[in-house]
Amino acid sequence: MARDYDSQLLESVAVRRRRMRDALLFGAQRARRTADERLGKMFAGIAIAAVLCAGCVGWSFIQATLAKQKAEQQKQQQQQQSQMQQYRQTPGPPPGPSGSPAAPKAVVPAATGDPSPKPPKPSKAPSSPASKSPRPSGS
Repeated sequence: MARDYDSQLLESVAVRRRRMRDALLFGAQRARRTADERLGKMFAGIAIAAVLCAGCVGWSFIQATLAKQKAEQQKQQQQQQSQMQQYRQTPGPPPGPSGSPAAPKAVVPAATGDPSPKPPKPSKAPSSPASKSPRPSGS
């Protein structure tokens, strides 16, 4: 009998505490506020889901951008290696700063004192297929 009384007492204390907590949190209009809270929680959940989706899209964009950059770097390295192999195989002048063979420089006559560069004069010798360079073009 004593055990029943103790369990009833503990249960009634728990019920009273829950009611006091609900009264403090929700006030007199408890039923109305629970619906408002549910609506608020629903909107908060939607907002959190939207933020997570945006984060996933952003992460995917960053990964794709980094992959593109890495592929471009590898392509450039392969091109540079192939160009270096071509230049090692064919004798000729060293490449200029842009990777193409150095262009001949214009000669400025010292007697005139003219500071503007003059283009080299074309030779009037007929061109023959034997005089062409065996080096492939830049493409």
